[in-house]
Amino acid sequence: MRTSSLFRHPGATTLTSMGSEERTSSATGAIRVEIVLDLICVWSYLAFARFRRTHRRFGEDGGRTDVAIRPFQVDPDEPGGRSKLAQTEENFGPGAGEALARISALAEAEHLPLDYSRAITANTFEAHRLVAAAARRGLAEPMVERLFRAHFAEGLHIGDPTVLDAIADELGVTRHGASTDELRAELRSVRDQGVTGVPRFRFGDRPALTGALSEDTLYDALTREHALTGTRPR
Repeated sequence: MRTSSLFRHPGATTLTSMGSEERTSSATGAIRVEIVLDLICVWSYLAFARFRRTHRRFGEDGGRTDVAIRPFQVDPDEPGGRSKLAQTEENFGPGAGEALARISALAEAEHLPLDYSRAITANTFEAHRLVAAAARRGLAEPMVERLFRAHFAEGLHIGDPTVLDAIADELGVTRHGASTDELRAELRSVRDQGVTGVPRFRFGDRPALTGALSEDTLYDALTREHALTGTRPR
């Protein structure tokens, strides 16, 4: 799978999402990891937090990575601006409350802030564009984390330009620093590669893994791929 330069940082060995050339594990001695996510998807939120912890542990063990975050929109036609809790109850019926309680318990166990009662639905196109702009500064990881926190913990509307401008200012990023045409092309590319749900991980050229994978599963995938590069962590 080839990755657009929009969501990759050149020569990255930490979590980034923009750059100017394709890298391979064998060429750099680093594991190439691709993560497809959406910023309003709770499973993407959980998976991203788990990957960050795994990524940190892997680096402490001597592993090196070249990570690209790729965009996906669960609902590209979502206008946004209404209660996410009400939307979930509308979509999933009486069982929604029990399901959300299980998700909240998972997040709490992992010390991940989550408050569905405050979350607001959003079209994530401009938020993904902000991630791409942040990547030009090597700030994709903190930007993704900040947008997830804004949506799931702070009740901020991450489809609102005013909110996105404020978040961009927090990280010293220009919100319009990435092309809308490039983002649309990247979203099409992800869909054309058969991605229909997120989160999705790909390590090197191995088959993709989907879902909110455990930290052990993520770490095992990293170490298995590292074995192929001949640069295993300590």
